[in-house]
Order: sequence, then structure tokens, then C-alpha cells
Amino acid sequence: MIPKRGKSSKIITILFVLFLILIPLIVKDIYLLHILNMVGIFSLLAIGLNLVLGYCGQFSVGQAGFYAIGAYTSALLCTKLHFSFWLAIPIAGIFAGLAGLLIGPVLRLRGIFLGMSTLAFGEIVRMIVNNWIPLTNGPNGIMNIPPPKLGSFSFSSEHSFYYIILFFVILHFVVALRMVDSRFGRAMKAIRDNQDAAEVVGIWAARYKTLTFVVAAFFAGIAGSLYAHLTAYISPEVFTFWTSVNVIFMLIVGGMGSLTGSILGAFAIVSLPEFFRMFERYRMIIYPFTIIFILLFFPKGLYGFWQWIQSSLAKVLSPSRGRVQAESR
Repeated sequence: MIPKRGKSSKIITILFVLFLILIPLIVKDIYLLHILNMVGIFSLLAIGLNLVLGYCGQFSVGQAGFYAIGAYTSALLCTKLHFSFWLAIPIAGIFAGLAGLLIGPVLRLRGIFLGMSTLAFGEIVRMIVNNWIPLTNGPNGIMNIPPPKLGSFSFSSEHSFYYIILFFVILHFVVALRMVDSRFGRAMKAIRDNQDAAEVVGIWAARYKTLTFVVAAFFAGIAGSLYAHLTAYISPEVFTFWTSVNVIFMLIVGGMGSLTGSILGAFAIVSLPEFFRMFERYRMIIYPFTIIFILLFFPKGLYGFWQWIQSSLAKVLSPSRGRVQAESR
């Protein structure tokens, strides 16, 4: 039975990836494609933060800072130094990762103290890009960020850029999945459950927390680069405290400690406000009630809800399977 389930899950995964590839051919509305592109970008942010918060148990509110570093690094390299997008995007991720490494000593703090420190980091980055006018153009932002090019083909439309975002989401999802299923992932979970006990059994908590933070920052830097080239314009008002809060909402709504839940949460938080714009002014009221509802009835988020549906269907179908097997005998 186990091999069959594994084979069926692989088939479902392949079919789902094929469906994602065909979406631009099915959806012609540019507005809907832009929403899906933003879902992909925020999925990268959510996956990275989930490694830190969901798997390693470190409360961080500074994801917007790394997001901004990636966006501005890529934008400046391409507009002022005329770098290619394909060269600028890994550099943007590396710069964001180095920023995560530099604030590694902050990870000695725990709980709310760590959260406040990362929040301060995010605000410091926003203030720098807002006030360093000779480099970042301050509040006016950076305009005319060139789209990616592959030979003579330009990824200047929402439909073509979708495939770049899809590639990076799948790539980072696979990398994060391998991390979680490895010895590194087991160490992260041990630190999350009880850091003191993990250190007693020989896990170097400071090292694992720093590396996890660097990986999450790298993911955010890649997301920032994608955002800059998708919109062709960035400004400090995009990378505020509320951006980090929205990413945390995505984890809570999608499912803390679930990579699939990160994507589900990103889809919910990004798409629902767009579909219900009439309630935009009440968004910050609806979000807390949504979180309370999910925590009360589905503590594992949307991914937990999906698991509940699967288990319910399995219970309904299991008696019939038993009768079929009995009759065949």
C-alpha cells in the first residue's frame, strides 16, 4: 500500500505542476496574473519565515528588511551598473543573506525580545532607503527597472514573468523541503521544541539558528529582486512593518510548520483583499478575527483543514474498501 500511495502522490504533484504551467495560457486577465505573481513572491517570503518561525521557533518580524535589501540591490545593479537580471538576482539574495548573518548575534535573544530586535532591523533598513537619497532616490523610489531578458526575448508581461516566479517558487520549495527532511531540519525542530534540551544532546543552537536565519533572508532577497523587476518601480513605502506582519499572517492562516501551508497562506492573504476591496478599510479588523477563528477551529491553519478533509474522506471510504476486499475474497 505504501508504494502505491507514494506513486499516486507523485502523479498528483506532476499534474498540479502541469496545471500551474498552463495557467498563463488559460488566464488572459492581466490583473489576475498580477495577483498570482504577487502570491508567488509572498510565497517565497512565507517559506523563508516558516523555516525561522515554524520549524526553528524563532520569532522574527524583520522579513520586510531583507525583502527591501534584495529589491534595492537588484534595482541598483540593473539601473546604475547595467547588470543582467540573471546576475543581479543571486547577488540580491546573497546581500540579503549577509545582512541576516550580520545580525546573527541578535539570535541569542528569545521570544518577544528577538521579535523587537528584528522589527528594529526592518525599520532601520526602511529608514536607510528612505533617507539615503543619492543612492536610493529616497521617497521617490527607483523607476524604470528593466525586465529580465533571455536573448532577444523580454519577460516584460505579467504572463511571461509568471514563469520566472514559478521557477523560483518551485526551486526554493524543493530546497526548503530537503532542509526540513534532513538532519538540519531535525535539529531545527529540536531547537523549536526545547532549545536547552537540544543543546544538552549536542546541537549547536546558535549555529543552526543563524544558518536558518541566513537562508530565510536569502529567500526574502530573491523575492525582493523579483518584485522590483515585476513592477519596474520600488519605493520605501512597500517595505514597511505591515509587510512583515502580513507574512506572519500567512503562516498562521496557512499553517505554521508547513511549507505547503506557506503557499496556501500567501494565496489567501494576497488574493482575498483583492477580491473584497469593498472591505479594504476594515482589513486590519478582519485579519485578527480570521486568525482567531482559524486558531480556534483549525490550529494548523488551511493545511490542517486540508488534512482534516483528507482524513474525513479516508474514514468514509475505508468501510467500503473493507467490504470490497471481503467480497473479493
